[in-house]
Amino acid sequence: MGILKNGELWKDVNGEPIHAHGGWMLYYNGYYYWYGEDRRENYYVSCYRSKNLTDWEFRNHIITTESKMEGYYVRTTLMLRNKNGGKINLERPKVLYNKKTKKFVLWVHVENGMDYHEAAVGIAECDSPDGDFVYYGHFNPYGYMSRDCTLFQEEDGTAYFISAARDNADLHMYRLTDDYKNVKKLVHKLYQGEYREAPAVVKYNGMYHMLTSFCTGWAPNQGKYACADSMEGEWSDLSEIGDSTTYQSQPAFLIERNGRMLYYGDRWGGDGEKYFASSYVIYPLEWENGKLTLKFVNEIDPMAYLNREGKI
Repeated sequence: MGILKNGELWKDVNGEPIHAHGGWMLYYNGYYYWYGEDRRENYYVSCYRSKNLTDWEFRNHIITTESKMEGYYVRTTLMLRNKNGGKINLERPKVLYNKKTKKFVLWVHVENGMDYHEAAVGIAECDSPDGDFVYYGHFNPYGYMSRDCTLFQEEDGTAYFISAARDNADLHMYRLTDDYKNVKKLVHKLYQGEYREAPAVVKYNGMYHMLTSFCTGWAPNQGKYACADSMEGEWSDLSEIGDSTTYQSQPAFLIERNGRMLYYGDRWGGDGEKYFASSYVIYPLEWENGKLTLKFVNEIDPMAYLNREGKI
């Protein structure tokens, strides 16, 4: 285990920068798998793994421009290259393990360039958490826009997809089919007209907590959270969390272990080449005086904190 300094460019065990922005973490067979955007060369999504949340081993570029494509979502246009042969945009990849099908299923925001008119979700699948995923193409859930997104999985395997819709004005929540490769039901249209994006959900002490950011491009803004007794139940009004910039970050995902929670966020560098100066932050997330609180720290040993050895 070791200390990670927030806002620095973290490196893997080979000394290479970690490319896992807008990411997601999956715990499977004793390892944490960290997935995220990789905008270099012909890559789209990269995967790293670690036993201690500090020492990350690069595993694979799980989706690239050359990934295998098949399935009923694949169209003749906007697959893994645009009409000019260049890259499209795959953002905020999230992965769940489906115990019934024994498959790892990835959901990701898909755009054809930076005009963000496609507003679709892409689906991919693999037999292993860090193998070469097969890309099944993209779609718009029930015809709705789908931009910044996340997944959530219940203990019984029920899974949900949450994404920004209606030009980011609303958040839509969908229950997934049993194989996790399609939406089964639109269960919520949340915070209509509030323009929330970058959703992240965690279950803690029997309650569900969702963090989101406002829409301000690459610039950080005031984070807000909401709570519910169930994913399909009534969600509370939005409440502010952190400072006016969410401590210079935007939510990526949340994890819980041993009754402790951690917030993982991106500290974006900006567009173009500035993107590669983007870094990561980890902040403790706690209940304090009846509200959810984000604790600012300059550095943290995430595993020690989750194992109740770390102090803040």
